[in-house]
Amino acid sequence: MLGRLTRGRVEFVLVGAYAAIVHGASVMTRDVDVCAPFTPENLFRLRDAIIDLHPWHRMTPQHLPLELSEGNVTKLDNLYLATDLGPLDCLSEVIAVGDYKMVLTRSIAVRFAFGEVRVLDIDALVATKSHLMRLQDKLVIPQLLAIKERQRTKS
Repeated sequence: MLGRLTRGRVEFVLVGAYAAIVHGASVMTRDVDVCAPFTPENLFRLRDAIIDLHPWHRMTPQHLPLELSEGNVTKLDNLYLATDLGPLDCLSEVIAVGDYKMVLTRSIAVRFAFGEVRVLDIDALVATKSHLMRLQDKLVIPQLLAIKERQRTKS
């Protein structure tokens, strides 16, 4: 999924459990969470990058397919999609961090085989997970803090 978004020139920052995994945490997740600017241009690039994966709105009872138009693209704040590769959550802001511009300032660049991805930094992840209060979020916080401490002592 990240490769598709990167190749499609979608602006995004990886957040959520996959961001924690990139930092070294051992967690299980099924969905890819990204924070992105919800500009028409970026949302159309997102659509084009995943359209062949048959995206549909998984939070609607009718499971409506993803259809973006000039008329509806400016009304979106978040997209919770199901795709042939699994769930993709696109957020316009992240709790305890802010909108995409703020999230971007709290991210680091990570190189993958398919290209560079911006990933939310450990401190911002801990802040977000602390606000969410779900069990899975509470469990990953000590791991992230231990990873941060290990990085600090290595430098």
